[in-house]
Amino acid sequence: MPRTHYRACTLCEAICGLEIQVDGGAVTSIRGDADDPFSRGHICPKGVAMQDLQTDPDRLHRPLLKVETSDGTPSWREIPWDEAYDRAVEGLRGVQARHGRDAIGVYLGNPNVHNYGSLLFGPPVLRALRTKHRYSATSVDQLPSHLAAWSMYGHMMLIPVPDLDRTDFFLCLGGNPAVSNGSLMTAPDVKKRLKAVRARGGRIVVVDPRRTETARLAEEHLFVRPGTDALLLAAFVRQLFADDLVAIGRLESSLSDQDDGLAAVRAVVEPFTPEAVAPATGVDPETLRALVRDFAAAPSAVCYGRVGLSMQSFGGLCQWLIQLINLLTGNLDREGGAMLTHPAVDTVMRKRGGGSLGRWRSIVRGLPEFAGELPAATMAEDMLDAGEASLRGFLTVAGNPVLSTPDGRRLDEALGGLEFMVSIDFYLNETTRHADLILPPTPPLEHGHYDLAFNQLAIRDVAKFSEPVFTPPPDARHDWQIYAELLRRLDPKPPLKRRLQRFAMRRLGPEGLLALALRFGPYGPGWKPFGQGITLRRLRARPHGVDLGALRPAFPERLRTEDRRIHVAPAFYLDDMPRLVASLEEPAGVDDLVLIGRRQVRSNNSWMHNVPRLMRGKDRCTLLLHPDDAARCELADGELVRVRSRVGAVTAPAEVSDEMMAGVVSLPHGWGHRRRGTRLHVAEEHPGASINDLTDACAVDPLCGTAAFSGVPVEIERAAVGRVAKDTEREAVE
Repeated sequence: MPRTHYRACTLCEAICGLEIQVDGGAVTSIRGDADDPFSRGHICPKGVAMQDLQTDPDRLHRPLLKVETSDGTPSWREIPWDEAYDRAVEGLRGVQARHGRDAIGVYLGNPNVHNYGSLLFGPPVLRALRTKHRYSATSVDQLPSHLAAWSMYGHMMLIPVPDLDRTDFFLCLGGNPAVSNGSLMTAPDVKKRLKAVRARGGRIVVVDPRRTETARLAEEHLFVRPGTDALLLAAFVRQLFADDLVAIGRLESSLSDQDDGLAAVRAVVEPFTPEAVAPATGVDPETLRALVRDFAAAPSAVCYGRVGLSMQSFGGLCQWLIQLINLLTGNLDREGGAMLTHPAVDTVMRKRGGGSLGRWRSIVRGLPEFAGELPAATMAEDMLDAGEASLRGFLTVAGNPVLSTPDGRRLDEALGGLEFMVSIDFYLNETTRHADLILPPTPPLEHGHYDLAFNQLAIRDVAKFSEPVFTPPPDARHDWQIYAELLRRLDPKPPLKRRLQRFAMRRLGPEGLLALALRFGPYGPGWKPFGQGITLRRLRARPHGVDLGALRPAFPERLRTEDRRIHVAPAFYLDDMPRLVASLEEPAGVDDLVLIGRRQVRSNNSWMHNVPRLMRGKDRCTLLLHPDDAARCELADGELVRVRSRVGAVTAPAEVSDEMMAGVVSLPHGWGHRRRGTRLHVAEEHPGASINDLTDACAVDPLCGTAAFSGVPVEIERAAVGRVAKDTEREAVE
């Protein structure tokens, strides 16, 4: 009998509403939910492809154990769940018994934050392992934004987001929300929202080394040299002071050490005149001055910067300077500016100190932890180069760091030399192929969903619970069930209080815990606009979701600093500014080429490249380059190009376009499915080239350890056919 389900898409931050038609146990159609109050019927190709995850022949269904065949090559066989749990814990604890508890590393991939069961039940397992070597996609993406939120506002999740639906001036640096649908700015159908900014008389300016899909919707686009954004932002802040445009407004009384903090900021940005930064950034001084004046004069404005700013050697400074621009122009915590959410499940409501920096450091380079995690750029070296202290075992959860973290080839080598590795993942991919054991969880359509993470970053306050579309088969396990069983074996005799807590968690499951969080949250019983408040039962009765209203001022009430004030000038930012000053003396050579990444709407990070409907059409894993660079290197559109960096080389077809800044080339992120031993069948036909065979694990922001993906020095040349074949063969063997 045909049925209709309404749920949120879990494949990116936009959390678009889906209308899913099911008949006879199969999905017959997926379309945007026109009655979803947030996404209003919008859907992208990834949302339609959710049905392919359910029927994917590559998806794993039961635990896999690696075994060696008679010729010494690895093979896999399915084993029962209880045996798999026992082997996993025996292997992890065995490594720790031989080499110490920190000999185990853990990597959490991006899909974890889209799964409320994993978010609720994963942390106790990590605590039970008691290792300091925890990593995640955070340190190759948004860590600088968390650092600014923690140091300035008191909690890493207090990240102000653009009030996009009401702003008069949207300044976007290093982001492409028209493709990402936000990214630390959950905004479904962002193209329509951006067009609405201009339709109401507002202005959009994009600053990026590429004329992106977002830039095509903007009134103005400025090219900027990759890796120099901090110089541009520092000059922006300096010009605010120089032109007497600082107008903090009502938040002035909420500043900690107001006079000293502002004076310190003014002093450290003094060297960055528009003329001083122009040779490095490529931005004309008068153009920059006009931009500053127009931004400050707008009725409301917001400065937003994403991965292009975070993934560079000055990522920490970039995100701090963006916060300062919004604060100093009076656009922080105001309508049309940068605002905080008031989510129905508020993970920061009662908790202070959500973050930390430098409590311990990585083994080889001594890079700092942040919020209990070490930089992912240190994983390979701490496996290969740390001597007796080296990592000997590893746990990955829903991640493919061989394709998504720097110098993927070296990490591939390092994972192959571990004593034991276990992966919680439903794919056998470039990373999990090294595991001794793979524990596959259920796919998205077989479990419920509530977005704990991205409701914290949405441009409107919303709440929505999604029921499972399908009942999982009896031999399937959810992520939270896998975590719960591992925890029971990792820590079999906890103290009584912890034992009772774990018993209650298992009995309640994610839905029961969510019901408690909603009942005791800010919109619980007694919240008048919703009658008797928001409960899980009432959300279930409204499957399209509930609109809780536009963003509203939150400071000083939401501040979680000890003094409940905004910290304008944290010392570690001030201490890092001399490094930025020194970079003024080292502008890039006119003939140097640097590499940046790019995001694509039909791609989902390092996975789903085996989904046929997303792979249709022309080859999208191309090297974008400016016509002048193509002419200088004697390259034609469509020719195979060999791209070489300090750490490796790849080949890709050239795509010549004036959307690129001269001197800058671009490869998309997440491709490169070539390594033998995976089951990604379609990916073998469309492997592409991994940008992370070129990115350098030694290139990081020393302030916080974020990988510097943007601005990697490269050389390019026409690829000889024989050489391409040889490279492809070598990479396949690796």
